[in-house]
Amino acid sequence: MSKRKLHKSRADKMIFGVCGGISESLHMDPSLVRLLWILFGCIFGSGVVTYIIVAMVLPYGNKEGK
Repeated sequence: MSKRKLHKSRADKMIFGVCGGISESLHMDPSLVRLLWILFGCIFGSGVVTYIIVAMVLPYGNKEGK
């Protein structure tokens, strides 16, 4: 069983690769993660700030996106 580590994606990214990396770590569709991020950002009002903080903190994964 491989250890799933949270990271930013190099292969599946639109801005910084945060949602792509989260989707790789959770084995989910990246579009669903992006949609949920936008939904929670609109509901709780801190989506953009949280995204920028996560983009600065998370390291990039390997080049294959796994």
